[in-house]
Amino acid sequence: KLISGGSIVSAEAVWDHVTMANRELAFKAGDVIKVLDASNKDWWWGQIDDEEGWFPASFVRLWVNQEDGVEEGTSDVQNGHLDPSADCLCLGRTVQNRDQMRANVINEIMSTERHYIKHLKDICEGYLKQCRKRRDMFSDEQLKIIFGNIEDIYRFQMGFVRDLEKQYNNEDPHLSEIGPCFLEHQDGFWIYSEYCNNHLDACMELSKLMKDSRYQHFFEACRLLQQMIDIAIDGFLLTPVQKICKYPLQLAELLKYTAQDHSDYRYVAAALAVMRNVTLQINERKRRLENIDKIAQWQASVLDWE
Repeated sequence: KLISGGSIVSAEAVWDHVTMANRELAFKAGDVIKVLDASNKDWWWGQIDDEEGWFPASFVRLWVNQEDGVEEGTSDVQNGHLDPSADCLCLGRTVQNRDQMRANVINEIMSTERHYIKHLKDICEGYLKQCRKRRDMFSDEQLKIIFGNIEDIYRFQMGFVRDLEKQYNNEDPHLSEIGPCFLEHQDGFWIYSEYCNNHLDACMELSKLMKDSRYQHFFEACRLLQQMIDIAIDGFLLTPVQKICKYPLQLAELLKYTAQDHSDYRYVAAALAVMRNVTLQINERKRRLENIDKIAQWQASVLDWE
């Protein structure tokens, strides 16, 4: 409403948005983005300096009436009067603010998970399903390279989100206990390792296919039929790689606003350690595979030389 009314609306990035897609806007947590188009509820069009592009709406917090309330709480000190109950009020505000911040983080996690499920569905139904119908264009091997185990990830995430929804307290989000969900599903997150290890090959295969205009038109038709935003297929396929890397950031933010006496505290702390280990091990496996591939290429070049 603010944007359509001609107002300049700014948003602060809550999470890093790393992208290799040309039409996506990359930013770091804390960056301020000018929102130019919010007609799509999942993806907005924004600007940072001279760069414009799409970004996930759930990655930012809107700034609305940001100047309101700046002077609040200073008048008593300026007038030289101290309220005996000021310390209690301040403590009460601190607890209330922390609860509100925890609620905000919980809501952001839930929102990003719901959007991510839709994203995976769009890839599986909008692209993969249509590709399977065109045996004249794609072999089974090509589809395995391009999409990896995206369907396994989709099935896993649906179960994960189902359990998150059960733990979500709609009336008082700050009371939600979502830490145990991550611990219960921790083994399932390892399926991302296969996808991440395969991602570079997927990009290379797509790059080869996109040299043929038939494939360009086919993938664009898939996107339009599924009513997806104007981002190339490689941008959509990057999302799971971004997602698994984002979990530790989200959990660290959640732990920051979770009191130590909160029933979810120890579970969130444990979940953060688990997800950091998952991403660390996935990155390490990917690095080892890349090194093995380099050695194999070197050996092949030596044999060719001989």
